Amino acid sequence: MKTSEAIKITHTLSKPSKMPGFSYGLPALECKTGSKLRKVPGTPCYGCYALKGCYVFPDVKAAQYKRLRALTHDSWTMAMAQQINSKRSKWFRWHDSGDVQSLEHMQKILTVCRLTPNTKHWLPTQERPYLPAPEEVPSNLIIRLSGSKVDGPPPTAWKHTSSVVTKNASCPAPSQGGKCRECRACWTKSIKNVSYGKH
Repeated sequence: MKTSEAIKITHTLSKPSKMPGFSYGLPALECKTGSKLRKVPGTPCYGCYALKGCYVFPDVKAAQYKRLRALTHDSWTMAMAQQINSKRSKWFRWHDSGDVQSLEHMQKILTVCRLTPNTKHWLPTQERPYLPAPEEVPSNLIIRLSGSKVDGPPPTAWKHTSSVVTKNASCPAPSQGGKCRECRACWTKSIKNVSYGKH
């Protein structure tokens, strides 16, 4: 499959300015768990960053919905792998906005990771029902289960986690112009929890 053909199936990858690689943004309004949490004060999804700023631009929203519709395409998995491999990027983040939509979606992501062995993948998620069995997770993928309360303890249902805090965050991006720069904590399996400042 040519990359030009892959893009017609999956639509383009997104390129968050703070990240060292590419991503695949979906509409935050379509998050399954997040859509419930964003109505609850004190949760990370309340005041969701992906529902403001550049994310509200019409062209960005249109691209997100194209990607969402693409998930059901029979060749989505192969097309995603082709796109990621063509970028020759060492780092990929699943969903700079949005989240996993179903068990089938999660299984497709696992397959894409297996087909892109030279890329390290990071998948943050609130979708506990869609977590795979630990033995199904490819070695080049780290899934971080997100905490459901700001300043709450990290989740205990999964080996790797992330949390949102109002002080003493471990993520250095705010002090680095909002960029990861040399930090790769989110992709590092020896780091059990990464905490982000509420924004």
